[in-house]
Amino acid sequence: MATSPGARGHGVSGVGPRTREGKTPTLYDVARLAGVSTATVSRVLHGHDRVSEATRERVREVIDELGYVPDGAAQSLSRRRKEVIGLVTVARETKQYDVESMSLLFWDEVLHGVEARLRDHGWSLLITFLPTEGGGDHLERLASLSGKVDGLLIGEGMIPSARLARLAERVPIVVIAGAPDERAVDVVVADNYSGTAALVTHLVVEHGLRRLYHVDGPESAPDARERRRALEAVLASTPGGTLVGSRRGTFSVQSGEEAAQELLRDVDRLPDAVVCANDQMAIGVLQAFARAGVRVPADVAVVGFDDIYPGGLSDPPLTTVHQPMRLLGERACARMLEHLAHPDLRPALEMLPAELVLRSSCGCDPDAATRRPVPRVKAKRAGRRPSGVAG
Repeated sequence: MATSPGARGHGVSGVGPRTREGKTPTLYDVARLAGVSTATVSRVLHGHDRVSEATRERVREVIDELGYVPDGAAQSLSRRRKEVIGLVTVARETKQYDVESMSLLFWDEVLHGVEARLRDHGWSLLITFLPTEGGGDHLERLASLSGKVDGLLIGEGMIPSARLARLAERVPIVVIAGAPDERAVDVVVADNYSGTAALVTHLVVEHGLRRLYHVDGPESAPDARERRRALEAVLASTPGGTLVGSRRGTFSVQSGEEAAQELLRDVDRLPDAVVCANDQMAIGVLQAFARAGVRVPADVAVVGFDDIYPGGLSDPPLTTVHQPMRLLGERACARMLEHLAHPDLRPALEMLPAELVLRSSCGCDPDAATRRPVPRVKAKRAGRRPSGVAG
């Protein structure tokens, strides 16, 4: 039974013989081997009567087996911990007006989720944005940051797997919106593949749109890679389905506008639909088309991914895929706290379900916006962890 690392007063450290791994046995070791909470171990140590005799005996046997000796009441978890979690993500450069503040909406939602979970424990959050370039410097900065926090939540797979493994030797690591096949650390991610597959299937099956153009995300972003794979898979299985072109964007409104401008060079050969890897780029496409007099969806459909609130306010309202951004933060933080309570937990993947949000930019009835649950589509992955997948 796990207990929250935020619960104060029960994390009494031990000063006794070393365990087989060469570590001093702790109260957490006793709780894990006895199959009880740290609170129960603490009650046994302090002679409280709210413990059954069988449980009390089992705890005492584990204490004797480990040679655990409590050092009094001075070494509680709350005093041994810094009570700070770090959140690290990328800061992409933009050259545009304040509409680019939309690029922060995703992480703002994630942040709210993290804070909601930490608030219950009275812990603090240290937020750091790193530039998209500078790999070696990133590792150095993260190594320095790891000394100031109890664990790190890292966004968008910005650190290579081998370096994540090295960093995880210092502090627990959970990657938010990382690669589903990451093995070195925990990953909490939305089901990007299934969400995109549902969106593209909706375009080709329900609207008969088969000539698609893709505005891709950054090459380094795992979310973008999963969405691209799903798009290609659906088109490959669709008679007449064709990817007529693509352009790599940066998840920004500006890069969406630039992609649209490229398409507008030959306005007589517009695709049936423009599939954007996120909502910001889709909004950029809509804005550029509107200035050029291209009608959406009459001339070309436009769709995005994420379901940030400006998408519902665009003209026309944007069809997209909802990913539970706040829940990503909550679940990543929960997994971090579990690791702090149980350091021996193995890395696992938690994949959260997506939802199709149908508005009028794809050709759906503007007066009948709907949401549809997205069924899980299993994508074949080399080396994917066969277990530990939740959601």
